Amino acid sequence: MKKWFDISGPGVLIAAAFIGPGTVTVCSIAGASYGYALLWAMVLSIIATIVLQEMAARIGLVTNKGLATVIRTQMRHPIARIIVILLMLSAIVIGNAAYEAGNISGGVLGVEALGFSGAFQWGSLSLNGWSLGIGILAAIILFIGNYKVLERVLVGLVLFMSMAFIITAIVTRPDIIGVLKGSFVPSFPKDSTLTIIALVGTTVVPYNLFLHASLVTEKWQGKESLAIARRDTFVAVILGGLVSMAIIICAAAIQGSEIRNAGDLAKSLEPLFGEYARYFVGVGMGAAGLTSAITAPLAAAYVVQGCLGWKKDIKARKFRIVWAFILVLGILFSSSGYKPVEIIKFAQVANGILLPIIAGYLIWMANKKELLGTYVNKKWQNILGILIWLIVFGLGLRSILKVFDVL
Repeated sequence: MKKWFDISGPGVLIAAAFIGPGTVTVCSIAGASYGYALLWAMVLSIIATIVLQEMAARIGLVTNKGLATVIRTQMRHPIARIIVILLMLSAIVIGNAAYEAGNISGGVLGVEALGFSGAFQWGSLSLNGWSLGIGILAAIILFIGNYKVLERVLVGLVLFMSMAFIITAIVTRPDIIGVLKGSFVPSFPKDSTLTIIALVGTTVVPYNLFLHASLVTEKWQGKESLAIARRDTFVAVILGGLVSMAIIICAAAIQGSEIRNAGDLAKSLEPLFGEYARYFVGVGMGAAGLTSAITAPLAAAYVVQGCLGWKKDIKARKFRIVWAFILVLGILFSSSGYKPVEIIKFAQVANGILLPIIAGYLIWMANKKELLGTYVNKKWQNILGILIWLIVFGLGLRSILKVFDVL
């Protein structure tokens, strides 16, 4: 067990971050709508995530700085620097504050799928006690401010979540040939384009790039740790991708059903595979909500720290104020049932612009010898990086067009 913790950490935290309620919901819809046909999109997402996250981790380890700090110091033109800083703050801080409600609500859905209701009335106000409970638990873990504690909690939750969804997928007795074909033979069923883009978009996440570059400096020191960091990234992202694929396989067992979220997935599986299927999905969804409820505020705090040039300290008061602000907003929006639609739309536009900019800047920085020395990108990494940039550019454009109802 000690050896496992020694070779895992930042990568597993990244997996914990991208397997949130949004990913569970999108994967559930993909499986229920198209069966195994879109599994290849998750394989593509895993490759793209590994390539970009490895670059972010490498920059963090070689420079011993967070990605936001590196961008701020490397951006020479003052106007360009201000624009990019404002964009990072808007997309990551405001965006994560809006999405935090969804993270906590997703955790609540998982708990309620197990048969526990937390809703109660307080005068004319309707509140959900589970939202408060998940928020308080996330706050306690973050307030401890110890990287090792944070790592162990999230590693445990990811393993718990992985077992829940993978066991459920096995229980559904999938067609192995169909799974292999869906994983390695790209197909584009009718009206599946937006779902394919959504599958990639829920895995290749801008804030994870910032989070990873900062976390590797908490876990390790210096260039000599690059090999361990790469292995950590490779193993953890593949594990996270397998969990997402397992969710698609689960939902494929009830293809044709109307699925809006993991709660619907749990209810639909129960008649076919018994009540325990509902419990596995509920546990998995609850863990997914809690992991994202922890990592989203943490990422936002690291971004603010880097953008404003604060001293790197996870226990600093200013650092804690940022993540606490985002967590409190998430609890309030989630427990009251209020949906901050306009804020989420703004966050989607900001993320849509930020994702290709950060991915492009990441590739550029990973080729700067004055920054990384001999640790710059190899030719094959640049080829993959450019292909991935084209994909994330399409993702960003689609996100913006969708907000303005063009798609």
